[in-house]
Amino acid sequence: MASTPEVALNSTGGKDRQMESGYGASPVKLKSFSGLDFALRLLLFAFSLTALVVLLTSKQTVTIPVLTITITRSAKFTNSPAFIYLLVALSITTLYSFISLIISAASYRSKSSPSSSSLFKLMVIDLLLAGIMASATGCAGSTAYIGLKGNSHVLWNKICNNFETFCRHIGSSTLLSLIASAVLLLLVVLSSFTIYRRSR
Repeated sequence: MASTPEVALNSTGGKDRQMESGYGASPVKLKSFSGLDFALRLLLFAFSLTALVVLLTSKQTVTIPVLTITITRSAKFTNSPAFIYLLVALSITTLYSFISLIISAASYRSKSSPSSSSLFKLMVIDLLLAGIMASATGCAGSTAYIGLKGNSHVLWNKICNNFETFCRHIGSSTLLSLIASAVLLLLVVLSSFTIYRRSR
């Protein structure tokens, strides 16, 4: 009979440790968080990969009449440092999203949740990539806007009236990159909320 309090204490301690580690009282909620994390990372991979492919295929060659002659001009993403920056950012994000998707899928299938330290590391990387993607999208978007509208104050002519296909590709890639940035922010919020729930 003397061992009963000790057993109860061990049982209570085990429950406390389970609650602290995040694997305790609410496995359904943990599974739902893992499922949401997997869905967001799948979206991130899809958007970033699509944006990367669209950007890589943004090339067009046109023939422009000038007075009595015609000239041939080509437009491609490598002509602008802003689009090259977006290419690098999308390449890194696509690779990271694929790796993190595999980790998230393994966690979801095993019906467990990553440790708080692992979640914190993923959150930091998500936040870093969100900043990089946002800045790259902003640079590409401003350059694309000049190509669409021009800037009469500094005599920068618009080009999208001649390179329509090229501009559509750039615009689509920029929009998809913006969505990928938003998904990264949602992942940061989800990881932060999960860590907060574990600390309670």
